Amino acid sequence: MGHSAVVSSDGPVRNAADEVSRVVEQSKELQDSATSLISRTSEEEASLRQRALALRSNIKMLRSFIFSSLKKGNLDPKNAAKMIEELTRVNFALNEGDAAAYLPCKSHGRFLRMLLGPINVRANRKDVQLKVKEEYNNFRDTTAYLFLLFPSLLLVLRTWMWNGCFPALPVQLYQAWLLFLYTGLSFRENILRVNGSDIRPWWIYHHYCAMTMALISLTWEIEREPECAQKQKGIQLFLKWAIMQGIAMLLQNKYQRQRLYTRIALGKARRMDVVWGETAGVEGQLWFLCPMLFVLQVFEGYVGVLLLKTAMVGVISEWQVVTCGVLLITMAVGNFANTVETLLLKSRFKAKMKKGMVGWLYIHVWVRLDDGGVRS
Repeated sequence: MGHSAVVSSDGPVRNAADEVSRVVEQSKELQDSATSLISRTSEEEASLRQRALALRSNIKMLRSFIFSSLKKGNLDPKNAAKMIEELTRVNFALNEGDAAAYLPCKSHGRFLRMLLGPINVRANRKDVQLKVKEEYNNFRDTTAYLFLLFPSLLLVLRTWMWNGCFPALPVQLYQAWLLFLYTGLSFRENILRVNGSDIRPWWIYHHYCAMTMALISLTWEIEREPECAQKQKGIQLFLKWAIMQGIAMLLQNKYQRQRLYTRIALGKARRMDVVWGETAGVEGQLWFLCPMLFVLQVFEGYVGVLLLKTAMVGVISEWQVVTCGVLLITMAVGNFANTVETLLLKSRFKAKMKKGMVGWLYIHVWVRLDDGGVRS
C-alpha cells in the first residue's frame, strides 16, 4: 500500500515537471521570435529612412532644376507650374504621412533632456502625434479659463473680504499654479516641435521667462499692514495683466483655431501646427486680434516698468520685484517684435503673390516644399 501511494504521487509530479519544461521552452521561443522581429523591424526602418531621405533629396534637386530651367527660358511656365504642383503634393505627403516618422527630427533641446534625459519622445505613428496635439489644445483651452478666473477671483476677494490686502497663501497658490501652467506648456510645446509642429521658438522662450518669473514670485514676500495697498501694488498690476492675457488666449483659441483647420484642409498648414501668438490668417481676424495683442504687450511692458519704478523709489526694494520687472519688459519686447515680424512676412507674401507666375512659383515652393507647410 505504501509503495502504491508513492507511485501514484509520481504522476502529478512528473506532469508538473513536464509542464514547467514546456513553459520554459515556450518562453525561449517567444524571446527568440521577439528578438528576430525587432531585428527585422530595425533593418526595415533603416531602409525606409534611407528611401525617405533619398526622396526628399530628389525633390530638392528637381526643384532646383525647374528653377534653373525657368530662368534660362528652357521651360514653359505652365509646365513648370504643373510639375511644381506635383512636387508639392509629393512633398506634402512625405512630410504629413506615416513616412515622416523616418525623416530626421528636430533636436529635443536642453529642456526636454533636463527633464527626461536622453529619451526619444517622437512618435512614429501619425495618430499618436495628433493625439499629442489634441491634448495640448485641450490643456490650453482649460488653462485659458483658469488664467482668467483665478486673478479675477483674487481681485474681487481683495475688495469684498480682505479689506484691500491680499493674504499670502492665496497669492502663493496662484503663483504655484502659474509655475505648473508654464512648465506644462513648455514641456508640451517642446514635444510638439520634436513631432513636427511649427511652433515659433520665441513662444517657448516666452514660457521659459514666464516660468522663471512664476518661480521667483513664489519667494516674493506678501506684505500686509501697514500700507499694504501700496506695497502690494505690483501684485495688483500683475493680476490685471493676467486677466488681459486670459482674454487674449480665449480669443486666440476661438478665432484662430477654426482658421487653422481651414488652412490645413487647403494644404497651407500642417496637421501638427498649433495656434499661438498672431497666427491668424484672415484679414478681419488680424484687424481684430492684432490691436488687442499690441495693447496687451504695451500693458505687459508698462507693468514691468512700474515694478522697476516701485523698486527704484524704495516702495518695494526686493530683488524679486526688479527681476520680475525685467522679465515682463523682455517678454513684452519679444512679443511685439515677433508680432511685427509676422505681419511683415504676411504683407510680403501677399505682395509677391501679385507679381505673376514666376514670382508665384518661387513663393509657392518656398512656403510649401521646404517643410510641407506655410511659415508666413
